[in-house]
Amino acid sequence: MTITITAFERSPDGGKGLARDTRVRWALEEVGQPYEVRLVSFAEMKKPAHLALHPFGQIPTYEEGPLSLFETGSIILHLADQHESLLPKEKNARARAITWMFAALNTVEPPILELTTARIFESDRPWSAERLPLVKDRVRAPLHKLSAHLGADEWLDDRFSAGDLLMVSVLLRLRISGILDEYENLAAYVARGEARPAYRRAFAAQYAINAPSA
Repeated sequence: MTITITAFERSPDGGKGLARDTRVRWALEEVGQPYEVRLVSFAEMKKPAHLALHPFGQIPTYEEGPLSLFETGSIILHLADQHESLLPKEKNARARAITWMFAALNTVEPPILELTTARIFESDRPWSAERLPLVKDRVRAPLHKLSAHLGADEWLDDRFSAGDLLMVSVLLRLRISGILDEYENLAAYVARGEARPAYRRAFAAQYAINAPSA
């Protein structure tokens, strides 16, 4: 069956790979699964046709025959469940990889998104300068522990998995803030993820849509 995902017609990040469809593209590239992309505008995302696929009016969505999914974690878990390259077959290793998927989205990403909000949408508020250092400290708290766990290892567990795919995708959001550079091993970890051929293909596909015209 043909797989179709949705993506921004014009991504707010200008194609830097931060839009969440990049995560799904990366997973599809890792498992060698062809897919099609339907681009949607911000106006179209709020219309009934798209809301039927994503009740919260966001991207990406995933369609495969009669199946439709939303939320990147759910989509990537669905794909990984079918491919050992993203989820090991061994029971305990599989459970650990899934745990890292949840950790990326539930523990590490929320304060990073809060930092994005503080930097972009609240920078003109009178209390912004006082609040920003507090938000940055909330970002660093889980990063200290993540860095300690990773140590000098290449990946979070014995081999690359969907847990690494989501964790790298989440940490990429920190690059512009400079916080990622405070953790040498995490910065190297993200660079390893970006160097994977599947990620590079996913990034190039997303960037091609958003690249400025010559």
